[in-house]
Amino acid sequence: MNKPWMIYGANGYTGELMAREAVRRGHAPVLAGRSEAKIAPLARELGLDHRCFSLDAPAAVDAGLAGIALVIHCAGPFSATARPMMEACIRNGTHYLDITGEIQVFELAHQLDERARMAGVLLCPGVGFDVVPTDCLAAALKEALPEARRLALGFDSRGGMSPGTARTSVEGLAKGGRIRREGRLVPVPLAWRTRRVDFGDGEKLAMTIPWGDVATAWYSTGIPDIEVYLPASPKLVKRLRRLNWFRLLLGLGPVQSWLKGKVDKSVHGPGAEERARTPTFVWGEASDGRGQTVTGRVRVANGYEVTIHAALGIAERVLEMRRAVGHLTPSQLVGRDFVELLPGSSSIRIEEQGAD
Repeated sequence: MNKPWMIYGANGYTGELMAREAVRRGHAPVLAGRSEAKIAPLARELGLDHRCFSLDAPAAVDAGLAGIALVIHCAGPFSATARPMMEACIRNGTHYLDITGEIQVFELAHQLDERARMAGVLLCPGVGFDVVPTDCLAAALKEALPEARRLALGFDSRGGMSPGTARTSVEGLAKGGRIRREGRLVPVPLAWRTRRVDFGDGEKLAMTIPWGDVATAWYSTGIPDIEVYLPASPKLVKRLRRLNWFRLLLGLGPVQSWLKGKVDKSVHGPGAEERARTPTFVWGEASDGRGQTVTGRVRVANGYEVTIHAALGIAERVLEMRRAVGHLTPSQLVGRDFVELLPGSSSIRIEEQGAD
């Protein structure tokens, strides 16, 4: 990785962890973000160069990306920050990676595919826990059942959230759920569907969530019907279904500000000990609608550990590649086996179930 590359949003919870791991691996990324007061001390501590620029001024972003071969974008909410960074990367010939799980960001990258190809730029959002493990598992299930028409994915993660993830979750409440039907994204209510799922650590009640794979798994596999599940107690399911009646209110600016203020005061992200003792169980099921079903599982590390190692591992590969351009999902870029190489990961296990 001799080419200059950047971590933007390095002062955030995940960005800082990533910067420290990059240095431990012997890399010297340029650290960047909006605040000199937050970025400069970390850069001095780690012995790295830094740049400070906001994403709301294209000229400033262009200057900030000058000479940079690749950026790992870690500054959310990506619904607001992904477009200006992607546009700037296309203008400047800089490869773009990010750690989003937001559906609209994946769709944006797909919309920009042709422009990115013409510029010789890679757009690969979702190179963290969102969505590397589930995307790799989806590709493995498609390989096991090439005629699959329905795909369900899910994960059981018990670790705490970072402030950025919590703020994104607050934004998502007002947007409701999403699934994919016949290749198209379809809005559904919060906790729209429930089912019993064994994610790999015993069967649990699970509910649908608007996870990024609703977008990415379609591009990775071509399977037209996709849902994503998360374990949930009956109490939580009922609470979310009641919130469907008030979703428009949840999207109002003052309500969002109040909820995000509570996040900023109470959410600080899991510490190293918590991350070490909270692995994640990832599950998937594909069926062809004619009686054939396959189930897959993989155990991975805590989501934030996955994000750090996956993002850096993908960046290392991209900077060594001769040609990787346009919009690609993680499994399209580095293959479905990539998840198995991450610290704390098991091998993917695929089992045939027989009839639906």
